[in-house]
Amino acid sequence: MEKNELKPQITSIIDSSHEPVEKMQQICDLLQKNLPTYNWVGFYMAHETEPTLHLWCQAGEPTDHTVIPFGKGICGQVAVSNENFVVDDVNAQDNYIACSIHVKSEVVIPLFKNGKNIGQIDIDSNTVAAFDESDERFLEWVNEQVATIL
Repeated sequence: MEKNELKPQITSIIDSSHEPVEKMQQICDLLQKNLPTYNWVGFYMAHETEPTLHLWCQAGEPTDHTVIPFGKGICGQVAVSNENFVVDDVNAQDNYIACSIHVKSEVVIPLFKNGKNIGQIDIDSNTVAAFDESDERFLEWVNEQVATIL
């Protein structure tokens, strides 16, 4: 399925009466199920008082990395830089936290609310160089929708 074909379903999830975390879980499930290179999808959210990210929801293989300090790994770096981070080959990254031996590439997009980086969507793929600019634009759009419910 094409990414843009998922937008109406994401809008429907956002507009539903479910709680925000449940909506975010539904989005993770939708993306992981319908986009073949999205093998793991999760939302990490920034702790309000500590410089850490906390896994709120995820679809795919379970991970032990439920709390990530700012600056550590790809997610932690995005928490500090406030910029998208696309990794074509995770084995080439010095500051990478391996969640699975199968992961080959990753994209992390910060989630902003009122101009503040409050979290991020993290996608892992078992394919090298799985992500391009269209993924970045799509995931930015997803985060814009999610920000409206937080």
